[in-house]
Amino acid sequence: MSGRRAWAAVAVVCAALFLLGLDFTVLNVAVPGLRADLGPTLAETQWIVDGYALALGGCVLAAGALGDRYGRRRAFAAGLVICALASVAGATGDGPARLVAARCAMGLGAALFMPATLSTVVHVLPDRDDRRRAIGIWAAVAGVGALFGPVAGGWLVEQYGWQAAFWLNVPVVAALLAAVPVLPESRDPGARPLDRPGALLSCTGLLALVWALIEAPGHGWTSPEVLAAFTAAALLLAGFTRWQLRCAAPMVPVRLLRGGPVWPATLCLALMSFAMFGAMFLLTLYLQQVRGLSAWQAGQRMVPLSLGLAVGAVLGPVLARRLGARTPAAGGLLLIAAGFVQLGRLGPDSADLPVLAFEGVSGLGAGLLAPVATELVMSAVPPAMAGVGSALNDATRQVGSTLGVAVLGSVLATALGGGGTGAPVSPAAFTEGLADASWAGGAVALLGVLLAWLRLPGRGPGAVPASGARPALVPDPDG
Repeated sequence: MSGRRAWAAVAVVCAALFLLGLDFTVLNVAVPGLRADLGPTLAETQWIVDGYALALGGCVLAAGALGDRYGRRRAFAAGLVICALASVAGATGDGPARLVAARCAMGLGAALFMPATLSTVVHVLPDRDDRRRAIGIWAAVAGVGALFGPVAGGWLVEQYGWQAAFWLNVPVVAALLAAVPVLPESRDPGARPLDRPGALLSCTGLLALVWALIEAPGHGWTSPEVLAAFTAAALLLAGFTRWQLRCAAPMVPVRLLRGGPVWPATLCLALMSFAMFGAMFLLTLYLQQVRGLSAWQAGQRMVPLSLGLAVGAVLGPVLARRLGARTPAAGGLLLIAAGFVQLGRLGPDSADLPVLAFEGVSGLGAGLLAPVATELVMSAVPPAMAGVGSALNDATRQVGSTLGVAVLGSVLATALGGGGTGAPVSPAAFTEGLADASWAGGAVALLGVLLAWLRLPGRGPGAVPASGARPALVPDPDG
């Protein structure tokens, strides 16, 4: 591909990724109007919001394998179509059950096109420096979309009602589908028959895990249903790993996780997602419940976090080329830990400046780490399996973010006497609980610092482990 068309393809997939991040959070600000209009129960409301994350987290790994086998451009387009149809169903929904189904279908569509975004970046930019820059942009967009959800959603919902949180997908998807011809078609040229047992085990195992993480704060971490879901997830994912090691044509190259930088890089991404999404959850509650801001006003105050992410995503690959992956990755996680210290010091009367300082520092840290760790993962996976590598990266981040919200939310709820984050509490009591949750988040980030410093390479992030050859990616004759 020419350089201009290659970067046009990067722009298209990043726009789709921005929409995906937006859909994660845009519905949060529509909950009051939605409940007033349709009258769902609290549990139904939770599943209207969380059904998207459940389907995406549970299906993304199998969806990446499907894209490698049948074509990544086809998977990208199919996912967008499913997302658009589900959005229309949600916007015209007249009951909670239909909205839950619509959100789950939107998550399924996102699971199809999300792995194709990163694998397309890898495919169209064979030059390592260009690919590093593009992955930096990809990593920044992945976070910025979620941060802009409350801002865009707050304004749209105020103007047009809760249905706008669904309708906004339709024109964006239409524009993206019109741009699909810009993307080249690519697939694994040596693809074997689809690993159906592996796909079934990964889907059911990840669905059980994400369900347990979402439900644990409400039901209790030791409730029978949550423990049963965690047990089922452990058994299914252990069975998936065992099957992948013994299968003649595995869906995921599990052996790549045994050595080299893949497993520490993916774990660092999970810890970063744990910390950042947990921090965003805590900060949003603080701004609304303690400072008394509206959802839109709280979303506007998230903009510095986006700026920090963007700056870090530019600096991270530059530092990695000069100092190796270890330095920006460990440094980024250290900045996130420092941000949690600032978050824990917020009081009932804190001004905007300490909030903005937390966002700038932690956003910069996340931006430094994300593109470097992502490049490590994608460089170690054979290009023909780029969809699976992207899905592995995406699934790790999804589980980490869900776990961060669940765990730090539970720490906060426990500090508030078990009343939950939705119960009315005094500002002083809330900030005390915020401090406890912040210390927990900071400890997780420091664990990531140790992991990154000890296990990530002190050389360029594009290095490929010597354990395997990287077969050339054969262009699809149909593309």
